[in-house]
Amino acid sequence: MEMSGRKKIYFILSALIIIGASFALGGAFGYNQRSEIERVFGVANKSTPAGEEIDFSPFWNVWRVVGEKYGLPEEINQEMRQKMVWGAISGLLSPLDDPYTVFFPPAEKELFESEVRGNFEGVGMEIAIKDGILTVVSPLKGTPASNAGIRAGDKILKIDGKETDKMNVEEAVGYIRGPKGSSVKLTVFSPGADKSRELSVIRDTIQVPAIETSRAGDVFIIKLNIFSERAPFEFQKALREFTLSKTDKLIIDLRGNPGGYLDGAVDIASWFLEIGKPVLREKYKDGKEDILRSRGYNAFPNTRIAVLINEGSASASEILAGALRDHGKAKLVGKKTFGKGSVQEPVLITDSTSSVVGMLKITIARWLTPSGEDITKQGIRPDYEVDNPTSEEVDAKKDPQLSKALEILRN
Repeated sequence: MEMSGRKKIYFILSALIIIGASFALGGAFGYNQRSEIERVFGVANKSTPAGEEIDFSPFWNVWRVVGEKYGLPEEINQEMRQKMVWGAISGLLSPLDDPYTVFFPPAEKELFESEVRGNFEGVGMEIAIKDGILTVVSPLKGTPASNAGIRAGDKILKIDGKETDKMNVEEAVGYIRGPKGSSVKLTVFSPGADKSRELSVIRDTIQVPAIETSRAGDVFIIKLNIFSERAPFEFQKALREFTLSKTDKLIIDLRGNPGGYLDGAVDIASWFLEIGKPVLREKYKDGKEDILRSRGYNAFPNTRIAVLINEGSASASEILAGALRDHGKAKLVGKKTFGKGSVQEPVLITDSTSSVVGMLKITIARWLTPSGEDITKQGIRPDYEVDNPTSEEVDAKKDPQLSKALEILRN
């Protein structure tokens, strides 16, 4: 999947836990002499940008000392040296203290892109650091994580016995990843529970359908699982089904939807908004503000709409829910959303030969709802707050949030 330079992504950091060898950022490995480093890696463009006075000599001194004094020289190989380069780049980003600004080396880049496409292998859940704790944003429906009983909002305390309190998301992802058929043991605490529990999750192939449709009597339901590349096209197909259903009541279920491509949120919102209506506002560090507007499909002006949300609704989900709410097109039902109000842009990183060696996903702006609400860390509160279904209700195929949405549309 080619990532254009200006294609903005709204996605929770590290998104879905997919397979792959764990990637240890950093690594104290190097060469004996800087000249050797330059010879092997082809170090180019070593000068800092114009106008910046940065002394890189400490960096090169550390590199040299590691090469001279590191006590296990037999472990220094090409793979280790390359990890040192990637680790240095990640270290460059660390002081930003932004969990959504991340560098992906080649293999990680491919995995990330497969996540956004919605077809990959792993346990099928999303994690993020929230209030300083490693937290499940959402397990995707039908995945190993969901089948193991993991729920949105669960706190991951240990991964295979390792405490997570000092881990960042990248480290946690590295420990959770592994090949299909292997298992990972998670110690999980659910809010409201008396104690934590241990779960063994078997990794598997994950295929996430962007859209699922169903009927509840006179109400048509579109379940939007992820804002993948195909989501706008699949949503349009679902709307054709809705039109043929001859009903004027629609539920858009965004529960557990972690986000994805911004363009998908704008396109889907455009089916319900007049042309030119704001879908979201982007605020940049220089004070500049961009307004992304509806494309004006507005094909359902008389449709009664309810949107289901919960703690697993993040990013592009929050954009869509906020836009429909602010323009009076829908009522929101469920629980407060995750609260990711930043914009990330993928930038392809090349080496001195112009070959792509990785991708930098970097925060470039903060987004606000059409009314100017900043949802960062606060989330979007529903018009009707209804608790998530309990495990007993799920087993009994009861859904109080859906029931409330049906009640609202029918009354």
